[in-house]
Parts: sequence; C-alpha cells; structure tokens
Amino acid sequence: MNINKLMKSKSGTFLLPFVATVLLFVLWELAVLIFKIPPFTLPAPSKIVAAAAQFSPQLLAAGWRTLVTTLVGFALAIATGVILGFSIGYSRFAYLTLYPLLVGFNTIPKVALVPLLAVWFGANEIPAILTAFLLAFFPIAVNVALGLDTVELEMKDVLRSLGATQVEVFQKVGWPHTLPYLFASLKIAASFAFVGSVISESVASNGGMGYLIVQASSSFDVPLAFAALLGLAILGILLYGFFAVIEKRVIYWAR
Repeated sequence: MNINKLMKSKSGTFLLPFVATVLLFVLWELAVLIFKIPPFTLPAPSKIVAAAAQFSPQLLAAGWRTLVTTLVGFALAIATGVILGFSIGYSRFAYLTLYPLLVGFNTIPKVALVPLLAVWFGANEIPAILTAFLLAFFPIAVNVALGLDTVELEMKDVLRSLGATQVEVFQKVGWPHTLPYLFASLKIAASFAFVGSVISESVASNGGMGYLIVQASSSFDVPLAFAALLGLAILGILLYGFFAVIEKRVIYWAR
C-alpha cells in the first residue's frame, strides 16, 4: 500500500498519527540521552511514563476534575455562542450592537480575569468553568454568525417566492448551511476550553491539572508536570475526535 492509499484509508487516519507520535518520542528519548539533559530540565519520555505510573491516582483525580469543569464551561459556551451567533447573523441591529462588544471583550486577556473570578467565587471549580466558557464561546458565536451571513440570497429568494416563512427558510437553508461552520468552531473551541480551565486552575484553584502542574513544577518534579501535560493533550485529542466523528455523521453531505 503506497502513501496515498494509506492516507485515504480509515486505518491511515489512526496509523499515521500513531507512527508520527512514536517517532517523536523516540527522537526525544535519544536527544535526552545523547545530550545528557537532566530530568529537571527536560525529562525523557521513559521518565514521564514512570512518573505517570507512580502518580496515576493523582493524575486521574486531577484529570477528571479538569475534564468536568471544561465540559461544563464548554456546554455553556455552545449554548451562548449559538444563540449569539444566530442573533448576530439574522439581525442587523444585533450585529451592530453586539458584535463590537464581543470583539472588545475577546481582546481582554482572560488570565487577567482569573484573580477577579477567584475573589468573587473562591478558589474552586467555578473560576475554571467560567474561564473555559469565556475562551470558548467567542469562536462559536463568530462562526455561526458567519455561516448565516454567507447564505446565498438567491436561495432565500427562491424559497420566499414559493411561500416559505422565515422559520422554513432557516430550516431548509440557514441551519444546514451553518452546520459546517458550527462544527469547525466546536473543534477549535474545545481546545480553548481546556486552555481556559488549566489557566484558572494554575492561578486560582485547589485542584485539577493546572494546579497539579504548578505543584509539580514548584517541587522540581518536572516528569510529573510533563505527565500532566501529556494527559491534557490526550483529553484534548479525545474531545476533538468526538466532534470530528459527530461531524462526519451529521454533515456527511458537506464532503
């Protein structure tokens, strides 16, 4: 099987990233051995795996908390982003009123809001949920609005000439046209939600992956910190893959 056939096959979808990941870790291990890099500077993958096995209960507990806070914030972001996106995409008044406010709010570094959230809600899960929400909802809202705004006017005019109502135009044209934009934004926003949770946990929290990374770094347990980072990468890939699978099943016609 040549490389082109492998890329087009289902097995290639999983095999090629797996091979690339294994090659990366092999080169990483060799580089650490050859250049004699100390573990407190850059641990070898073998050291990271050993730390993950040794501290697996702590990693699982922290990973579960980060996953829950991320999913809750992400769910809020989806609901808010879709509603705002539809409002901006369908209403010129909402576009002129809300869109500049969203852009201005999005330019504020969310890490600067975390101490305020901690003061308001305490060092618990709520600041992590809100930070995940604040980072994730903007790309969803913008992409949904873009999907509605780029619907061809001719298609709307044809349906209206046939007697379709505004709701029917949305069902037949607006919603299907928006779905590819929505799923594209969900895959991006999922990563943003994880970033938001970890930022909050590392600044103002008493648990989660961000808190574990800060604690491990402060005690110079760098292999444990890298194990937590790899755990976050795995969680992000799984959530991205979930939406990629749903996308293929829901909007197969777009391909």
